[in-house]
Amino acid sequence: MGPTPGRMRKGLLIGLVAVIATLSGAAAWVGAGPAVAGWREIAWPFPRDGWPAGRAFRCESALCGQPIELYVRPKIGFCNCDVGVADDDEVDRVADLDLISPQFAADDAGRAVQLANVSGRMRSYSLQMPDGTRQAALGIALSRRCDLVVAAARGSPGSRLQHAVLDFLGKDDVWRWMTAALDSR
Repeated sequence: MGPTPGRMRKGLLIGLVAVIATLSGAAAWVGAGPAVAGWREIAWPFPRDGWPAGRAFRCESALCGQPIELYVRPKIGFCNCDVGVADDDEVDRVADLDLISPQFAADDAGRAVQLANVSGRMRSYSLQMPDGTRQAALGIALSRRCDLVVAAARGSPGSRLQHAVLDFLGKDDVWRWMTAALDSR
């Protein structure tokens, strides 16, 4: 005996509800990133490594004074639980600058930074790009307990890079997203 028309409708209804729920969940995940005027999310441009892919953002010259790309991701369990990000060497190691270019050099000593409820260090760099050009970069490593949020940004040399990146990372929408990423484990 085959399925009755009533059972078939019920099965189709259950399938339709499942599809709608799946699409709603996907839309919520895509929209879960920060919404900050002038910045738009772009695809994570780097190959997979030992850490989950992060989120990438671009700010055009009209808002930031120069094109800037920013790459942000959590690194769960990758921090000294007692002191957090203690020195510039740690920023050099963890801030993902090597994903942009393996040839990077610090421009000067880093400095302590605090954004929302996390603290760490940031440092300015010069990148030698594969095409021979040089770009300015900023590396940031922020810790909460034993976890990190790292950011690497690139753009033209100048103080606008640092100001634009810190302004973006300091927005409430961005911190809600990063806190959720840290709490997701």
